[in-house]
Amino acid sequence: MNAGKNFKGIDPEAKINLLIEHQCPQCGAPAVLWETDRLFSCEFCRVKSYLIAKDYFRFFLPSKKASENEELLYIPFWRFKGMLFSSVASGVIHKFIDISHQAIESHYFPVSVGLRSQALKLRFVSPETSGRFLKPTQSLDKVFRNIEGRLRQSLPKPVLHQSRIGDAISLLYSPIYIKNRIYDAVVNEPISPLLPDEFDIAQFQGGPPKWRLRFLPTLCPRCGWNLEGQRDTLVLFCNNCHSAWYPAGKSLKSLKFGKYPMGENFGIYLPFWRIKADIKGINLKSYADLIQVANLPKVCQEGWEDIGFRFWVPAFKVRPRVFLRLSTHFTLSQPRKSLIDELPEHRYHAVTLPVTEAVESLKINLASFLKPAQRLIECLQDIKIDAQSFVLVYVPFADRHHEYVQSDFQIALNKNILSLSKNL
Repeated sequence: MNAGKNFKGIDPEAKINLLIEHQCPQCGAPAVLWETDRLFSCEFCRVKSYLIAKDYFRFFLPSKKASENEELLYIPFWRFKGMLFSSVASGVIHKFIDISHQAIESHYFPVSVGLRSQALKLRFVSPETSGRFLKPTQSLDKVFRNIEGRLRQSLPKPVLHQSRIGDAISLLYSPIYIKNRIYDAVVNEPISPLLPDEFDIAQFQGGPPKWRLRFLPTLCPRCGWNLEGQRDTLVLFCNNCHSAWYPAGKSLKSLKFGKYPMGENFGIYLPFWRIKADIKGINLKSYADLIQVANLPKVCQEGWEDIGFRFWVPAFKVRPRVFLRLSTHFTLSQPRKSLIDELPEHRYHAVTLPVTEAVESLKINLASFLKPAQRLIECLQDIKIDAQSFVLVYVPFADRHHEYVQSDFQIALNKNILSLSKNL
């Protein structure tokens, strides 16, 4: 089979959320989840659980049927979607990517699952899943490097820096069985020509699955109260002891947070990561330094040397263009009011971008406002940014007809853009 082909009739790129069949771990009731879901609430027993994986979530495509005399095999594919930012001399170029790629380098297997991950309901892999699951032999880093290399070919040179932000990474397994050809077990059609005599499926390592989805009870580690949050949130709140928590390994870790004070009426709080970082290769420690680095049309005032510089990054997924605009705008604005140590009392957006991804965006954030362009070319690659601490900040936005508006910082966000970001 030609290695450039995908499964029959499948487009290799799609920007739709996965649908996943699942069962409640408490009562066994059926449920359908989105790929972005993390907080699972059973409609039958009302038990809430938080979904976590040791490394990546693993899903498999259901098979229609296979020959009773043939073993069902599962081919692994890396599937990821997120934002790719590239800093070049003329500015920052961004792109949304949604790709699957074979995790076993072989011309016998398809390169991609294409649209099947969106057209069919997936299931979580568990030790109870029957079949032989082939072991990935291509690392995710290698696949990323190949894809980034292809994308770099269309970019203006030189490419000073690239960052992947908001990656949703998983392993998808597609079922096959083998007679004299390789058969797609989803539709029971051959996907390879006649196999040569030397072909031996045993050359590919694999075995029964050993992975199991983990569930954390959504009880506050501090007071035992029920934790609350939207279904796709990465941060849970306790309304009893007014604390915030996020998953860290097999447990929940306390998170420092606050809300930005606002005098006018508002409709929603949007979350941002405020990150303190050690920056080497450029002098950027204070607000006064920022004015010089970004060449802002301001005259430095007394005391601005004492105002520490902080990066601001949206803590929610949104289209790359808007993500970069919000990051740059809030970082240049440097909100300085003291935070209120309280939970938002009104509607607030879920935290869907982890702080680890926000840290990956810091150099791109810096590149978006570093002036002049020649300085960007000369020093960006040598700049090192080491995140030191972070705080989750909820910023209030006023509710207008078509937009959410933050008048203190003169920025607006279209409601439709925010709504569509749930599919990212």
